[in-house]
Amino acid sequence: MRTAETHEQPAFSTSAGPVWAERPSRAGRAAKTLVITLVTLAVIYPIVGVIGTSLSDQATISVNGGLVVFPTHPQLAAYREIFAGGVVTRALLVSLLVTLLGTAASVVVTVGMAYGLSRPEVTGSRVILLVALFTMLFNPGIIANFLTVKTLGLYDSFAALVLPSLVSAFNLIVLRSFFMGLPGELLDSAKVDGAGDLRILTRIVLPLSKAPIAVITLFYAVSYWNAFFNALLYLQDAAKNPLPMVLRSFVIGGQSLHEAAAGEIPAPQQAVQMAVLVVALVPILCVYPFLQRYFTKGVLTGAIKG
Repeated sequence: MRTAETHEQPAFSTSAGPVWAERPSRAGRAAKTLVITLVTLAVIYPIVGVIGTSLSDQATISVNGGLVVFPTHPQLAAYREIFAGGVVTRALLVSLLVTLLGTAASVVVTVGMAYGLSRPEVTGSRVILLVALFTMLFNPGIIANFLTVKTLGLYDSFAALVLPSLVSAFNLIVLRSFFMGLPGELLDSAKVDGAGDLRILTRIVLPLSKAPIAVITLFYAVSYWNAFFNALLYLQDAAKNPLPMVLRSFVIGGQSLHEAAAGEIPAPQQAVQMAVLVVALVPILCVYPFLQRYFTKGVLTGAIKG
């Protein structure tokens, strides 16, 4: 009898658990499903409206009050118009070039700085880290930035779109925190085997850091793709403008992208504006699904460790 009691006790205590570990009720699951559905619809509805409006004619846009979710007679007149003049095509190529080169340069520099600042044997690493943190709290201002760029000979060049924002202090700190969380014994054993810092970084550290590096890559890519303020300040030649500058000039300023030829019926202005928005959104929407699986893991591990 005593043996049976001692045998049954663990089974009873194992079934009990903390309140937060209990499975939610049917009503709780239904409430969560409803909330997620509403949030998803709130996010998707504007995107579908932008795409639908870009494919609509003037009559459909007027009937629906300026936002068309399901166009009755879809057409590509707005897209033909924005690509006919060559302004959007040229700006799109500039944005792709700046985003690809800028993201690559920023990731390489950030990885190198973060790895160096994560090593305790590096002299002056704390001072450099404090300088990086200082930039998060205090900004030199527009005039100081403009004078610096002009003095360095970067004015009206593509380098002015990349170098002033080459390193993000936030991304640097996240990546440094992740590097500090890596096992020190692993790096020390590699040094004992004769590996240098560059080989340790490329052969050991980087393969273990795919998640945070993918996250900062996405951050940098989105930042470069959407940036227009540097172009507004540092570019004088309109032919060098990236896509966000064209989007700002046309959607906000109301400038025309293409003069209609004789006998040609121009697309509705609101449809053309929405078409430019779609062209600006599509590249990031295509890239994000490939990096989404690293997003949560990379941000959390980089923010918690160290």
